[in-house]
Amino acid sequence: MPTTSNTAIDLGDIEIRFLVEADDSAGAATVFECLVAPEAKVPAAHSHNAFEETVYGLEGVTTFTVDGDTRDIRPGEALCIRRGQVHQFVNTGNVGAKFLSVVTPGIFGPDYFLEIRSVLTAGGPPDMTALLEVMRRHGLTPA
Repeated sequence: MPTTSNTAIDLGDIEIRFLVEADDSAGAATVFECLVAPEAKVPAAHSHNAFEETVYGLEGVTTFTVDGDTRDIRPGEALCIRRGQVHQFVNTGNVGAKFLSVVTPGIFGPDYFLEIRSVLTAGGPPDMTALLEVMRRHGLTPA
């Protein structure tokens, strides 16, 4: 029986909804939707050495930069981000964009986004040191 709650994690300009968590796949993968508002503040460029991330465009256009190469991901298009590749994304359009992210193996889950939300909603400007610590704790290496 799946354990995923499908509850949206609101990060302001970005919303995350997990569809498959590690327990659902015996650790093989995690899957989440990412809704990105136009001109959203997005995660810092980063890499991850313990998992691959494949993104699949669902709505709008999300622009990914991977190791310096920029590519627009539209509905029906996909991009695999290999371990160690430095990447980030933006939505420069005037409508929301949505993509599906598949992480293999499934070691990256909702806890990361929940901790990021806690830092972002702590009051005042975001604590960049705390955000970077959360990233590192969950296997992301800021660029």
